[in-house]
Amino acid sequence: MFWDKKTETMKGEQLQELQLRRLKQTIHQSQKVGFYRQHLSEAHVRQEDIRTLSDIEKIPFTRKQDLMGGYPFGFLAVPLNNVVRIHTTSGTTGKPTVVGYTKKDLDTWSDLIARNMTMVGVTKDDVFQNMVNYGMFTGGLGFHYGAEKIGMTVIPSATGNTKRQIEMIKDFGVTTIHCTPGYAMHLSEVAEEMHASLDSLKTGIFGAEPWSETMRHSLEERLGVTAYDSYGLSELFGPGVAFECPERDGLHIWHDAYLVEIINPKTGEQLSDGERGELVVTPLVKEAMPLLRYRTGDITMAMEDGCLCTRGRKIARITGRSDDMLVIRGINVFPSQIEHVLLKIPEVGNQFMVYVDRVNHLDEMTVDVEINRDYFSGELFDLSRIQKKVVKELMDALELRTTVRLVEPGSLPRFEGKAKRVIDRRGDTI
Repeated sequence: MFWDKKTETMKGEQLQELQLRRLKQTIHQSQKVGFYRQHLSEAHVRQEDIRTLSDIEKIPFTRKQDLMGGYPFGFLAVPLNNVVRIHTTSGTTGKPTVVGYTKKDLDTWSDLIARNMTMVGVTKDDVFQNMVNYGMFTGGLGFHYGAEKIGMTVIPSATGNTKRQIEMIKDFGVTTIHCTPGYAMHLSEVAEEMHASLDSLKTGIFGAEPWSETMRHSLEERLGVTAYDSYGLSELFGPGVAFECPERDGLHIWHDAYLVEIINPKTGEQLSDGERGELVVTPLVKEAMPLLRYRTGDITMAMEDGCLCTRGRKIARITGRSDDMLVIRGINVFPSQIEHVLLKIPEVGNQFMVYVDRVNHLDEMTVDVEINRDYFSGELFDLSRIQKKVVKELMDALELRTTVRLVEPGSLPRFEGKAKRVIDRRGDTI
């Protein structure tokens, strides 16, 4: 079950030589980006200073805030007329991170997805239903084109309309699905309510949000699938950066395409195998938007070599974040985004609290916000109108449905130190 066996199983000196060559090419490509010319100059790092893979530690980290500061096209290393597609990710203060792709990038990305899906036994004889967002986020189109490259029959059903999704699984004989684990659990419950049999399903690919082994076992029992974990970030192409093989003990990250480090998130020092820290990735095959030592914010660890599938080294499943980003139904949300929206609405104050719960296996976000004292009484006060306005503004900014509760002025907690505005009550269970 290999898409490109020679590359997928490459190890040792041969792999290191390929990585070093591609790292040097990536640094060369990054010099076409003003940020990196300045970034490396200030660190007194020249391209010829990178002689070994360990020399990468001389290069400063790149952070999400850097990418947002380059909005919209400041990180493109090619002319805009060579960019054939643009995706965006959420921004902490209203402006998203823009990710561009050349034709070569899209071909590389779809090839990596094809590797992942082939690795778990999916072939051109499968029928694939892709139940994720097909908008500006990368989840939908990434898997779509990878599945088509394999030759699968692809159903781009996107999100929502769960009963119709179930009907398509039955009517089209779907064998493989891709969605968030939370939505998969919801799908199973609706199927049970409909007394619908999903006997054709064999494989479930789930990602975009953390999920537990308990949820894996429940999904497999309810849907009759073998469940696999998928990891990715839009900045690194999108989904498919790392993926479970049939052993399902850690995720294979494609080392010919990504140079991986695990660091102490506080000190930046590299950690050894088995030590949990922040994942830092340098993509080695990106043309439109090269990145150097990108801090993902995701917590994992490098695992020892020796998987029975004979592919390269793995990382452990993601266990959390090193920053304050939330993942709600596959969408990244920062508290600062919510604050940015609320501060623009005159009817509400600047004090708010966010509560995240798992309701019927789906993530739900509730925002409590104080009403502005000037609007709390008199002719201008219309609770329903203000609530609808806040809901709409948050939806427009986050592309996420939220519950909004308006509360009296002065009723929410005040903080002397760093404000703790998010209460995440999901835990690690289903």
